Amino acid sequence: MSDKELLIPASQADSAVIDARTRRGRLQMLFLLLACAAPVIASYFSYYVIKPAGGKTNFGFLVQPAQDANNAWFDIPLKGKWTLLVARPAGDCQVKNAACIEALFLMRQLRVAMGRESGRVQLLWVNIDGEAVDPEVALAYDEKTAGFRVVNLPSDPKLKAEFQAWLEREGSAQAIQLIDPSPAKMMYFPVTNSPKEFGNIKKDLEKLLRLNHQGENLS
Repeated sequence: MSDKELLIPASQADSAVIDARTRRGRLQMLFLLLACAAPVIASYFSYYVIKPAGGKTNFGFLVQPAQDANNAWFDIPLKGKWTLLVARPAGDCQVKNAACIEALFLMRQLRVAMGRESGRVQLLWVNIDGEAVDPEVALAYDEKTAGFRVVNLPSDPKLKAEFQAWLEREGSAQAIQLIDPSPAKMMYFPVTNSPKEFGNIKKDLEKLLRLNHQGENLS
């Protein structure tokens, strides 16, 4: 032992060793937390910070901040699912009504375009007038073949008003709403029949499904 080491009291030497170990432990814990959080951070950073150049690779409109959706609105689960939602009156949604049919067709084709990931996306049609769905429309956009689930507005007046206010924010009542598994509306898409714009919506949805699996429940 050197003369300098003899000048350091044993209690201070032990304390220095403990402090060093504590700092190392804290750094290791911080690195571990960052590693666990990295996928979530990356997905939100990609969409909320990094903007596609010139808006050429995405078509949807981000909702900032995301708007919570209430699971009590409907009898089907929103939490744990990626949901494409559209609200249309069944009384107006006839075969000859292009505005309504284009929205349903777009949603169906988007789900098909997800390929192996299509099971992660559910399609929800909110029938806002409660009338019976046209048989031809029901056949083309059913749950078994097209993946659609049709629900009426909430019967409770408070829940109904809450849903309608949520739907109409940003003037997006006629748009297709994208609800994440949290569940919250985080993006909406104008209805389009343009192949190019369909491709851009597809890219938006593919990117989200690729980057974020957090909170999903596929059962």
